[in-house]
Amino acid sequence: MDIRDEILADRLNVEPVIFKGCSSSELGIIVGVAAFIWLPVSLILAWLMGAITMGFGIAGVGVVATVVVTASLFQRLKRNRPDGYYQQRFSIWLHDHGLCRAPFIRRSGAWDIGRR
Repeated sequence: MDIRDEILADRLNVEPVIFKGCSSSELGIIVGVAAFIWLPVSLILAWLMGAITMGFGIAGVGVVATVVVTASLFQRLKRNRPDGYYQQRFSIWLHDHGLCRAPFIRRSGAWDIGRR
């Protein structure tokens, strides 16, 4: 194999895409949040039906379905956008709703250095 044809991981600028436009860290976060939500809900539903071990199966199916749907939404959101676009949009959304301060300059208008 020619050296020019090899893709070296230490020369990448961003994480490589793993599944439906999501990187491994994004998929890890999606799986973690989905498991955090689905596991208690499915165990409670299965307990109410009388078969608590069935809750783990329900949780597994729910997590996989959530990962597929959420990855599809991220894929649509990230299409033809620069790297890190949705993280910046989420940060701006939090700032607009008063939940967190955005690390960006959000002021428009004339700037002044404060000296006269």
